[in-house]
Amino acid sequence: MGCKILIVDDSAITRAVLKKTLSLIDLSVSDVSEASNGREALESIRNSPVDLVFADLNMPEMNGMEMTSHIMEEYGSDAPAVVVVTTEASPARITELLKQGIKGYVHKPFTPEQIRDMILEVTQTV
Repeated sequence: MGCKILIVDDSAITRAVLKKTLSLIDLSVSDVSEASNGREALESIRNSPVDLVFADLNMPEMNGMEMTSHIMEEYGSDAPAVVVVTTEASPARITELLKQGIKGYVHKPFTPEQIRDMILEVTQTV
């Protein structure tokens, strides 16, 4: 059975690019869903659990950090893996995110290989 993935980004274009990227890599992905902000993502996860969340940091209503905090509080050790996909590259910010519970970080723009490698890395620890 393949990995269930949720893409969370306020940019429809970024969601489409990431979804297309997932279709190009040679991994078993059984389902890909989308949300445009952290609130939608939490509702989506409650209705249909996922294995992995690719999330932007800067979004309206609820940003990626707030969303990750809610996921960790609500699901604890059963939380889906959260990978941040963003243009932010501050080492301090990345360290803060890792302490908060994200499993990985991908800098935009990304390559299909980076996405594939990140999925392999985080799904082995899930």
